[in-house]
Amino acid sequence: MSLKIQNIIPQIQAEFVGNKSSASIDAISIDSRSLQNGSQTLFFALVGTNNDAHIYIKDLIEKGVQSFVVNHIPDNCEGKANFLIVGNTVKALQQMAAYYRGLFHFPIIGLTGSNGKTIVKEWLNFLLGPDYNIIRSPKSYNSQVGVPLSVLAINEQHNLGIFEAGISTGSEMEKLEPIIKPTIGILTSIGSAHDEGFSSLEEKIKEKMLLFEDSEVVIYQKNDTVDSCISKNTKAFTWSFLSEEADVFVFKTALINDNTSIQYQYKGNSFELTIPFQDKASIENAISCLMVLLYFKYDEKTIQNRMGLLYPVEMRLKVKNGINNCSIIDDSYSSDFQSLKIALDFLESQNKRQKKTLILSDIFQSGLTNEDLYSKVAQLIVSNKITRVIGIGEVISSFENKFTNCITFKNTEAFISSFDDLNFNNETILIKGARTFHFEEIVALLEEKTHETVLEINLNGISHNLNFFKSKLKPKTKIMVMVKAFGYGSGGFEIAKLLEHHKVDYLGVAFADEGISLKNGGINLPIMVLNPETTSFAAIIQHQLEPEIYSLKGLRAFLKIAEQKKLKHFPIHIKLDTGMHRLGFEHNTIDDLIATLKGNQTIKIKSILSHMATSDDLEHSDFAHSQIDLFEKLSSKLMTELEIKPIRHILNTSGISNYPEAQYDMVRLGIGLYGVSNDSEEQKYLENVGTLKSVISQIRTIPAGESVGYGRRFMAEKPTRIATIPIGYADGISRGWGNGVGFVTIKNEKAPILGSICMDMLMVDVSEIDCKEGDAVIIFGESPTVNYIAQKLNTIPYEILTSVSQRVKRVFYR
Repeated sequence: MSLKIQNIIPQIQAEFVGNKSSASIDAISIDSRSLQNGSQTLFFALVGTNNDAHIYIKDLIEKGVQSFVVNHIPDNCEGKANFLIVGNTVKALQQMAAYYRGLFHFPIIGLTGSNGKTIVKEWLNFLLGPDYNIIRSPKSYNSQVGVPLSVLAINEQHNLGIFEAGISTGSEMEKLEPIIKPTIGILTSIGSAHDEGFSSLEEKIKEKMLLFEDSEVVIYQKNDTVDSCISKNTKAFTWSFLSEEADVFVFKTALINDNTSIQYQYKGNSFELTIPFQDKASIENAISCLMVLLYFKYDEKTIQNRMGLLYPVEMRLKVKNGINNCSIIDDSYSSDFQSLKIALDFLESQNKRQKKTLILSDIFQSGLTNEDLYSKVAQLIVSNKITRVIGIGEVISSFENKFTNCITFKNTEAFISSFDDLNFNNETILIKGARTFHFEEIVALLEEKTHETVLEINLNGISHNLNFFKSKLKPKTKIMVMVKAFGYGSGGFEIAKLLEHHKVDYLGVAFADEGISLKNGGINLPIMVLNPETTSFAAIIQHQLEPEIYSLKGLRAFLKIAEQKKLKHFPIHIKLDTGMHRLGFEHNTIDDLIATLKGNQTIKIKSILSHMATSDDLEHSDFAHSQIDLFEKLSSKLMTELEIKPIRHILNTSGISNYPEAQYDMVRLGIGLYGVSNDSEEQKYLENVGTLKSVISQIRTIPAGESVGYGRRFMAEKPTRIATIPIGYADGISRGWGNGVGFVTIKNEKAPILGSICMDMLMVDVSEIDCKEGDAVIIFGESPTVNYIAQKLNTIPYEILTSVSQRVKRVFYR
């Protein structure tokens, strides 16, 4: 991209205030935290329900950004940069992308649907890549903001585009259509995702089809409802398993070993191809790709050869523990310029070590000359402060001189041969490679070895849930997020780092050692310790943690240490007991509390808080309101008598939803961040965060009359196929979940747990499931959910999550 501000102004209907309308723009940004922001970046200050990027403009100007799209100029910023003032910055971003799209006239494939968009996009990129210079949406950038950012990455060397569009409610697609303006449309599978945003399936299909209003052709599985939604000016190119009236009739699919044979009729002739998948979704996605190849008039042999090489698409950036105290960010299946920028931003958001290493393969389909491409890559690496670069590939090796502290290898085998000499230690390593380089072998070398059970943490889900609860808050209400108990079992540091990236106001931990661990890891957010023991006060002070004080004894002990250390205005938090009767100053101790604190200069009361006992149960709303009333009375008395204005907070996750009038200055978000609500309606809007996964170790068939497990608690009444899973009560699985009470999910089917759960293993019935040793097993996640397990075990989701043992490896992904 290379545009002048003066060209952009009329396209987004902006008022220009600045001194250089001729300034050049070579990058667009919406993220103030990105290290890639520079003097030729145009920053769009987006305004969300609970976030306003205008507050970061002053800092960005100091960092060298010179041009902004805003809805107002922040105080003390006028005259310091170029400002394009618009009514709505999101709309302006979309308008600019639509204008930019109009500058290019090559074929664009647009994808929409409920499922399969990203997989079809990546497969098409692979299938068409040998013949085209393709620009495509990075990862799953298919939203109202993601689509324009994807399109704005087009350059003059591209000759084919593949962009996906996702919507969750009506009126969204009409905004995306002029941005993508597809010449070829693909409607993938229509499922139940985002059903709540539409009154009917027909309404949802009609909304999605708006993307193809001006397309020359639309590819889809033949369906009467879809047929009726197509524009009269648009050609339909259809396929079907059932109707010979479709352009492509798939008359037979057959499973052969681990493959599927697809036999189809097209233009009166029969053809056959084989794909290396067996599941229904992959077969349908592959047929969508086949339709594009047919439309592009590829010959039968090329279709057969390329479709046979399709591969599983990894859509996630994963964070893993590595050898020698390293952290690994695994993005080992793609290498293009746009996804590199995203991965580097992710590296910064998750980095906890000073040293940062990038292992990078040759980059394909950039649309740039190699000289320009690797010059831009070098600039990215400098701006992201990468310590060491390891390049792998013939091309990147020839440009080694563009990088500082760089070593290159011609191929992955050469890197592996030299692995022992590279000294990976105490660093964060981003592994970014095209599939052909087999960087998964590098990941395997660097990854810390643990057993095959993992707890996968969806960082996007955490971000989504955080934003969901933030949307319920008043604009000035602060938010403290609880990361105690190892982030409710999910992983304390990685989640804290993400929350710091999201600029939450406070973190809350239970004990001092949890806070110390976060501070030692580089977390700079203020951290409140909820249950500080007096023996930990010195460590709390040393590590700049902030203790919750809940008794006169504790207060006096802390004041004594604070005075010895000659502290001044050290932050503390005063806990009031308004009815929970667990910890806190009761009403009859308030006068003594005031007397002790009055005139004291060693400490500063940063906040006053209390904890609600029944915020999740509206049957006890009278009691909840009595707690709120008492908190108001006691905290007001403290504020008046001590002449202070601290932060006040009483609401936890359930309180945020059920008692919004009591938000005060801050709320404390806990279990809701991790995707759990006791309200079934609210649960629909939260994303699952944690998925506990394992694998099948062994499968056997036992005859009728044989037993399974300790105590022979399960006796087979008929021949039964048994799978053993390497996870047990030492990993956090309750023994009460065994013997037919609970189940795991294998190949999307329920497998009942048989007999007693062992310390390190459990056994399940797979008699009706087509599975094999090594197949993945879901212990909890989407099904069964932690809510479901908690209900069956007569406990709460907190216990299920926090019981997952530390020996279970945590894998974080986006």
